Amino acid sequence: MKQKTITKVIKVNDKIKEKMIEFYECKKRLKTPPYAIFQADENDTVITLYESGKVMFQGISADVEASMWEMISKSDGNLKDFFEEESNKKNTKEEINIPIDISSIGSDEVGTGDYFGPIVVTASYVKKENIPFLTELGVRDSKKLSDEKILEIVPQIIKKIPYKTLILNNKDYNSYYGKDMNMNKIKAILHNKVLYSLVNENNYKYDYIVIDQFESPKSYYNHLSDTNKIVTGITFITKAEDKCLSVACSSLISRYIFIKEIDKLSDKYGLFIPKGASSYVDDIAIKLVDKYGENVLSDVAKLNFSNTSRIIRK
Repeated sequence: MKQKTITKVIKVNDKIKEKMIEFYECKKRLKTPPYAIFQADENDTVITLYESGKVMFQGISADVEASMWEMISKSDGNLKDFFEEESNKKNTKEEINIPIDISSIGSDEVGTGDYFGPIVVTASYVKKENIPFLTELGVRDSKKLSDEKILEIVPQIIKKIPYKTLILNNKDYNSYYGKDMNMNKIKAILHNKVLYSLVNENNYKYDYIVIDQFESPKSYYNHLSDTNKIVTGITFITKAEDKCLSVACSSLISRYIFIKEIDKLSDKYGLFIPKGASSYVDDIAIKLVDKYGENVLSDVAKLNFSNTSRIIRK
């Protein structure tokens, strides 16, 4: 049965108009109707903002999209507070279960617990038609698969599954990390960037956007207060890589790239670079410092880890 198309019109003030122009920047159509500021596509809804301040929403979810802007208007145009509140509502249950047979976009990161190597964050799009392919490959959380298995199956995954990846190298990480930039804020910014890039790339049809939760939704959105390009409607789930295939794919792709980056470091410095943050990692770091000097750590390691003080003492 064909779903009914809904048309809804609301009136917004100049402040909300500016917010809407920013919000739909990457979703605008090339052609604009007469007397309109822009026309944009948001999943199954067309949004037209007129110079008069009237906004027309047309589509299957037009009432939902219009209601969102009515609520933002009531919050005086503060998008960050609105999205924080909505995410908190969406994640009030102790455990969230999502259906298996869905299309989803999910993101996950690797490298945040490793002294050596970069932070790698990936967002993947898995449509439900690709679920059998991924299940047959044995896609699951990267921490449960050996590096050898990851190196074997990820090249097959990336040929079929759309994804976006960001790599934050150690030098940049060390320059960013400080009083106003902790690990969770770095992760939030990177997750938002890869999700925004993927969501706005090809108008993918999805049922859920999922992040493997590393902090509360309120804290996550608070970290993004300095950006206007924020992905919303996210479902935050702990151990999401076990519950959502798109997150599992992102976990595997991130791990695959991380392994490759670690191998590059090993080749560059002529020394096997281990993962993790153990005493063995300290021993390798000491050898690197002996050979290349103390400054080498800023290029290969995360200096805020306690390993650094132990290495320098030794």
